[in-house]
Amino acid sequence: MTQHENNTLPPKTCSIDRLVTMEEDVKKVLAGEKTATRRNGRYADPGEIMTLEGHQFVVDNVYSQSLGELTDDDARREGFNNVEEYKQSILSIHPGMPWLPQMRVWVHEFSPVK
Repeated sequence: MTQHENNTLPPKTCSIDRLVTMEEDVKKVLAGEKTATRRNGRYADPGEIMTLEGHQFVVDNVYSQSLGELTDDDARREGFNNVEEYKQSILSIHPGMPWLPQMRVWVHEFSPVK
């Protein structure tokens, strides 16, 4: 499974207001350092608007990706320098979670509303 058309996406498992919630991540989004986030479920549809501290961001793309497909460029869009830094951050947030290359996550890419 890679990038999908909106009409082929499965139902959302959570709402967009839960997409970016950690204070450090919110700061990264507001500073333009974070333009994507990965979740176990699908939290938004393309075109949906996320509001953080009064600033609006549009979801540009939503697709599935395995952790093994993650690149340093992907990690930079998440606000980290490389995959290893991103991995360590995720594992510190979710103690005991295994990092399995075949595990699939939902990528949500977003940009500021102009």
